[in-house]
Amino acid sequence: MKKIFLWSLLGSVAITWAQGPPITADNPIMLGGGSFTTKTLVEIRNTGRGTSVYVPATIQYLPTANTLVGLTLPYIDYDLGPGFSGSELADIKLLGKYQFLRKDQMGKTFRMVAKTVQSLPTGPELDLMGLSTGLYEGYYGVIAGYETLKYGISSELGYNMMPNGSMDEFRAKLGFGLPLLKPQYPNKQVNLYFEYTSAWLTERDWYQLLYSQGIQYAAKAVTFDLAVELPLVQDFPDDRALNYSVFFGMRYTF
Repeated sequence: MKKIFLWSLLGSVAITWAQGPPITADNPIMLGGGSFTTKTLVEIRNTGRGTSVYVPATIQYLPTANTLVGLTLPYIDYDLGPGFSGSELADIKLLGKYQFLRKDQMGKTFRMVAKTVQSLPTGPELDLMGLSTGLYEGYYGVIAGYETLKYGISSELGYNMMPNGSMDEFRAKLGFGLPLLKPQYPNKQVNLYFEYTSAWLTERDWYQLLYSQGIQYAAKAVTFDLAVELPLVQDFPDDRALNYSVFFGMRYTF
């Protein structure tokens, strides 16, 4: 019995080492109560309106092994046409997660998390989905993830409400992670990520399906991320349609 417990524990630790978290998606893996993570993921977004550069500074804390709270203070630089250019604070975001299901086996784990993001109207009213709307938004969703030593799968389904605006959104995400190196200690890994985002703005009846291709380097408690996101299906007005997004950033857990 003791041997089985030790092998299960080692398997769970190896999974944590084998893959870092997704880049543009989210996952339900929590690393332990009392830990902190600081991170940023810069997004350069080019649409029919112009270009915006979003620079978030995020800190997350795990009060317990199955709860997480986070704060994001974002800066945005934008050039979206006459009268819409500048650099300022974007919408501040408050994050909460609760892991309500965890099933670990040797070399694999399945977990589910309830998630909420509260976006405060601190930024300019740019009508930039997920970046800066200048209006209050409340997101509520569920994340499910399955990870083994050879691959990882994460999915998310949720709804974003904007009581005083018209950007209510059904959101679905699906991501696949592929570690390229064998698990090792100290941790060193290169991961490929294949991630999809589906968004339906119910009031505007706009829809888009995006694909993100990313690569990640993880070493001990630090990860470095790079990804490019492109539209696969898009039913947006021409001046709002996404041309591409480029993401790059890093995170550190302590």
